[in-house]
Amino acid sequence: MDIGEKLRTLRLQRNLTQEEMADRCELSKGFISQVERNLASPSIATLTDMLEALGSSLTEFFSERGDEKLVFSQGDMFVKEDEEQLRGSITWLVPDAQKNRMEPILVALGEGGVTQEMPPHEGEEFGFVLQGTVTLRVGSKRYRVRAGESFCLHPRENHCIANDGKREARFLWVSTPPNF
Repeated sequence: MDIGEKLRTLRLQRNLTQEEMADRCELSKGFISQVERNLASPSIATLTDMLEALGSSLTEFFSERGDEKLVFSQGDMFVKEDEEQLRGSITWLVPDAQKNRMEPILVALGEGGVTQEMPPHEGEEFGFVLQGTVTLRVGSKRYRVRAGESFCLHPRENHCIANDGKREARFLWVSTPPNF
């Protein structure tokens, strides 16, 4: 089995760059590149971390065929804390969602937090605000979305979501195709 090639294939199936993969695993982009080219061998712990970021496991990775998982616990989810831009966190709710047609995430935005600006793309995005109020920025337009409200867009302009309020805002964000 060519471990590096199989990891590269999984990463590409999930539309992740080496840099995004490295960020999710807290590794360097260079190390990811070396592993994919079989110039470096990850430890079992590092390989486990890499596979979790790709929505897989050691068992699935080394087996010929894995059963499709339908229910996910908190232990299956991947959380990325970001105190600089988001001032909160992103939780990938379905570990292997990058290979699906949609990708649901849970975003917590602290006061003044803002998501990365996303360029226009094919597909759709849906959001449901669970707590607080967020500002959906689409091009030069601004939309306030409060707890219990939702938004749906076909992203034809640069867009992002900001928390202009004084308390944390939390929202469910689903994108198709996956792009987080």
